[in-house]
Amino acid sequence: MSTTSTTAEREAVVLGLYRQMARIRRFEEVAYRAYETGEVTGTIHASIGQEAVAAGAIAALRPDDLVFTHHRGHGHALAKGVDPARLFGELMGRSNGVSGGKGGSMHATDVAVGFLGSYAVVGGSIPLAVGVALAARRRGQDVVTVAFFGDGAVNQGILYESFNLAQIWSLPVLFVCENNGYAISVPSGYSTAGSGVTERARAFGLQARTVDGQSAVEMHAATSELAQLARDGQPGLLEAITYRLVGHSRGDPAHGLYRTQEEWDSWSERDPLSVHARAHALDDAVREQIHQEAREQMDAALQTARDAPPPAPEEATSEVWGP
Repeated sequence: MSTTSTTAEREAVVLGLYRQMARIRRFEEVAYRAYETGEVTGTIHASIGQEAVAAGAIAALRPDDLVFTHHRGHGHALAKGVDPARLFGELMGRSNGVSGGKGGSMHATDVAVGFLGSYAVVGGSIPLAVGVALAARRRGQDVVTVAFFGDGAVNQGILYESFNLAQIWSLPVLFVCENNGYAISVPSGYSTAGSGVTERARAFGLQARTVDGQSAVEMHAATSELAQLARDGQPGLLEAITYRLVGHSRGDPAHGLYRTQEEWDSWSERDPLSVHARAHALDDAVREQIHQEAREQMDAALQTARDAPPPAPEEATSEVWGP
């Protein structure tokens, strides 16, 4: 938030961030239950505990900025403006899904709102974001392309090729690492030698920051700064230190064999919604109203997806190779 913002504007941002996090939290809870009952097939990766990253970062972007994400991407999609009914439809293989019900949780795309997709391949969306940033600059479009990825992608060589090209071509791209400490069950301290991704990005000359990913306001402020720098031809990286309060996917228990109860308890006290409420003294009644609105919206969105038919057989190859 700008230092010149009025009190009313700051309060609107604070409530807006909480509202977005509540929407994401409710979507993930409903989606996970639908997965457990068999309504959602394949798999899903919930972002419960990481809502502040998506809400804070994307709220700082302009509507025409572009977003790529990874397999844990429901929150980014919702924050970018994807209709939750269409996102549920995609998870459930319905014709109203954002990818026509053919992509599922890890391949959801809505070009109309600038959400250019979630990708199952670790690090797979990163070079695509760099390519789109190059295309935007050549077209004279004043947009920033943001690539979200997890700490598991930090050891993918394509990340550093992307850093290199972004820097030498001064591309309007912002890399956002959601460092939740684990690549499935492997702790980042075990899998990644030497310095972290922020220091590595700086070695390429990128503007780089590490922030508390449990604070939506810190995410908002850091993204605002780095997105403007990227828009001016100075690409950057933002490392958000966060934590997923659920398992990697359904086959992974909430704590798993690789996390202690003490670790989980410590991070659960830093649930991003609670952090935000405490930091900004949000009234309990206001919070409950926001959560009730989120429950009603997501429950209605799920029912809309349930009512939608599956894709027709002749749709199997539509929008696969292009028009």
